Amino acid sequence: MRERILSVAERLFYTEGIRAVGVDRLIAEAGIAKATLYHHFSGKEELAAVYLRTRHERVIEALTESLATSDEPPRERLLKVFDMLAEKSHQPPFRGCAFLIAVAEQETSEPIIAIAREHKLAIKTIFLGICAELPVADASELATQIALCYEGALATFSVNRDPMAALVARRCAGLLIDAAVAPAKGAKR
Repeated sequence: MRERILSVAERLFYTEGIRAVGVDRLIAEAGIAKATLYHHFSGKEELAAVYLRTRHERVIEALTESLATSDEPPRERLLKVFDMLAEKSHQPPFRGCAFLIAVAEQETSEPIIAIAREHKLAIKTIFLGICAELPVADASELATQIALCYEGALATFSVNRDPMAALVARRCAGLLIDAAVAPAKGAKR
């Protein structure tokens, strides 16, 4: 039952927004009694936090697995993330970053903000792991820059619904990588 509630919540919260979806609507769509919802979750905020936590775990696992199974060089693995984002942006009901959307709607909810921050840090950490494989002076700085490109693409898509945002961000990330690698290569000569 908990999984059914979460599935309905994820669909509705992502496509319509957490604030826009009331408890009565969740109950009706899940086909459950109000007592059943409150048996599994203390309220809508907890349900929203669990939805985001579940989404976070799924996204990080999929991204980590996709990049770990690739035998491409580090530069191409970093850019692959943007290719995956571009592909996803063409698949309805993609609206952009669920975490960014949730924080924008629930800006005073500490549990939601904490999960969103954890997610953003996890994404940056994935980038850092790959950047550390490159011959760069400061892998952390490069990872921060690439994460900003990634976040910018997600935010742009959320506002403009422009699937090209991921490809523009990919080009920017490629330039950043090349710029970071060039001085490091020159210093080794």
